[in-house]
Amino acid sequence: MDSIDKLTEIFKEFPGIGERQARRFVYFLMFKNGEYSNNLSKLILELKKEVSQCKECFKFFLTSKTKNNSTPKDGQVCEICSNPNTDSSLLLVVEKDSDLESINKSGVYHGKYFILGGLVPIVEKTTKSRVRIEELKKIISARGDLKEIILAFSISPQGDHTDQYVREQLRDIVEKQNPSTPLRAGIKISSLGKGLSTGTELEYSDNDTLKNALKNRQ
Repeated sequence: MDSIDKLTEIFKEFPGIGERQARRFVYFLMFKNGEYSNNLSKLILELKKEVSQCKECFKFFLTSKTKNNSTPKDGQVCEICSNPNTDSSLLLVVEKDSDLESINKSGVYHGKYFILGGLVPIVEKTTKSRVRIEELKKIISARGDLKEIILAFSISPQGDHTDQYVREQLRDIVEKQNPSTPLRAGIKISSLGKGLSTGTELEYSDNDTLKNALKNRQ
C-alpha cells in the first residue's frame, strides 16, 4: 500500500467520508504547496497538545478557554462543568462533542452534559466497550442534587435503541436509594420530544427545533 492509499484509508475514518471523497482529499493535498501541508501537520500536532478531555462530561476542550490558561492535564474540567452558574440538577446525555456544542450554542439549555461516546448498535454483544455507560453511572451516583437526566440522541432506530439501553442501565440507580451514595431516589429520565424529525442529528438542528425538543421532552 503506497502513501496515497494509506492516507486515503485515514481520511475514510472521518465521519461521513467514503472512498471517493477520501481520495479527493489526498489529491487536494498533493495539489497544494509544501507550506500548506507543513502548516496542516503543525496545527494537528498543536491541537493534540492544547486539548484536554473533561473528567466530568468527557468533552474535549482547549485549555486556553479555562481560567488559568494552563497546559492540558488529566483531571481538568471544562468551562461548562466548572461554571458555578451551570444548573447541576439537570444532566443532558448526548452522543458526541458536536451535539453538545450545538445545544450549548443554541442557549436553550443551561444544565450539565455527559458525552456517551457513541450510539449503541442494535446488534452488539460488547456494548459497554463502545459507550461510557459505567462512567455515566458513576457520575450520576456521585451527584446528590440531580433531579433529571435528559437523553438527547438522534431520531433514528439506533438512537432509539441507545435511549432504551441507557434507561435500562440506569433503572436501578434512579429508582432505588443507594445507601453508599448521597443520591436521592426518584430521578426523572426524559427524552427529547416533538420538534425533531425522524433521521435528524442534533448537530444539524437549528435553535428553534432544539428549543421545542427540550420543551416537549417526555
